[in-house]
Parts: sequence; C-alpha cells; structure tokens
Amino acid sequence: MVFGKLLAALKKTRDVLTAGLSRLFHGRKLDEAFLEELEEILYNSDLGPVGTRVVADLKVAYKKKEVKETAEVPAFLKQRLAAMLAGSEGKLAKAAGNPTIVLIVGVNGAGKTTSIAKLARHLQAQGNSVLLGAGDTFRAAAVEQLTLWAGRLGIPIVKQATGADPAAVAFDAVSAAVARKVDYLLLDTAGRLHTQKNLMTELEKIVRVVKKQVPDAPHETLLVLDATTGQNAIRQASEFTKSAPITGLILAKMDGTAKGGALFGIRDVLPVPVKFLGVGEGIDDLEPFAVQGFVDAILQFDKQAPA
Repeated sequence: MVFGKLLAALKKTRDVLTAGLSRLFHGRKLDEAFLEELEEILYNSDLGPVGTRVVADLKVAYKKKEVKETAEVPAFLKQRLAAMLAGSEGKLAKAAGNPTIVLIVGVNGAGKTTSIAKLARHLQAQGNSVLLGAGDTFRAAAVEQLTLWAGRLGIPIVKQATGADPAAVAFDAVSAAVARKVDYLLLDTAGRLHTQKNLMTELEKIVRVVKKQVPDAPHETLLVLDATTGQNAIRQASEFTKSAPITGLILAKMDGTAKGGALFGIRDVLPVPVKFLGVGEGIDDLEPFAVQGFVDAILQFDKQAPA
C-alpha cells in the first residue's frame, strides 16, 4: 500500500512534529500563549519560517473567531500546509518524440546514484525502455555502482573510463538514446559540490552538449536532495538553480530523517514540482509525490489529543 509505505517512511518526522503538538493540545485552551508555543514547535520541526507563516494565518483566524477551539487547529494546520504546497505535484515529463532526456544533479552522498536506479525501475514498471548515462566520471565508485544497478535491472548503460570528460559521456549517451529510440535517457552527472564553481561550469557544458543533439532537451533536470540534511538541503537547492534550469526534485532518504518538514523550506526557495520521494532502501522505494498524502503522513495526533 503506497500510503502505508509513505507513512512508515515519515515516522521520524511525524514523531518529532506531533509529539510536541500532542503535548501542547492536552488540556489547553486556544489563546495567545498557545499560539506562541505552537509557533515555536513548528519552527523547530524544520518547518522554519513556513511554520511562522502558518501560525500567523492561525492568529488572524483566531482573532476573527473563525477558529475558536484547539480541536479545530489540526484541521487548520493541515489545510494551510497543503495550500502552501499547492502546485508542487508533477508527473515526469514526456517528450513528444523519443528519447525523453532526464538530467540528474546533486551533491555527493545525497543518494543520487540510488535514486537514478529507483527512477529507472519506476519507468521500467510503467513499460518504458530506459538507457543510463554514467556521467559522474570523477568517481570510479559512482560509475561502478550505476553499472551494477544497470545489470540488475537489465538496462543498457553508456560509460567511459574514470576521469573522462562528462560532456563526452553525455554526447555518447544522447547519441545512443536517439539511435535506439529509447523512451527515457537518465543521465547522471558529477556529484558536484555547489561551492565548486568549475564543476558548476561543467554542468552548464553538459546542458549545452545535450541541446546540440536534441534542442528541446534536457526535458527534465532533477535535483536530488538528501532529506536528512534539512536546512542544508535548502541552501543546495538555491545554489543549483544558478547553473541548471531545475525542473523537479527528488527528496531521497525520507525514511532516515526527522527533518522531512524541510520540504516546505526547499519549495520556498525552489518553487518547482517535487517529483518523487525516496521512502526506503529497496529498488521499489520511490514514490510519486502527493501533497495531501505527505501532509497527512507528517501530521497525526494521538488518540488522547483532539483530532
């Protein structure tokens, strides 16, 4: 069950967020002191400024007597948080003609290579043909790992020797994808740190090389962010937009963090669709993002607290 998998993956985030909220609700009336404590809990749960904005809305509703009791607050929070994520769902692009070229970017350690394998599996399951391009040539381990996944999934891969020009790999991969008329080319890039300007320049070069062969490509540029890094993921999101037209996000390792609330802050600085959430270590543990499912999974109250 998809929702069950998402619910389990977001347990740590939910526990941190709702533990504080549930304590706050016991025997309390809705007043200014309650609202101040609520704001602090939301801010410290990696919702940050988003939490402050939600409580500001709640304060207005309280003064207008639109919300009168603490029992009405959970529904208000869910509604406002879902509204803040409005427009953040989005399906993976599909080009008018094959191939659809998807560029994958992100820093080392973010879960990029594994996310590519999971995405390949997801596309396979939908009946698509997939080709992988191992453009992270600076790390032998990255090419080896992607090659291993390609073998397990029965997917062809285009690669070169360690240290090869990533743009050359991109050129070869796009040429192969066009010749074979595959549905999707997933092109890995170096796990470049956003502070290294030369690597960001390399990313821009890859984009130019891809466009030379397929002018309207890349059709997607997905940024993989490690959800466990919380606010740092927000800074990465902001930096990557300077070198590549990011069209969507994959939030990896959602199951290993209590900082899932950072998704709101990430969307604040990078208002592009969240395409997928990594919800486990298995090859099938990649879920298309759904706003209401996400909000419901992070905000749950125990049975003693008002619902």
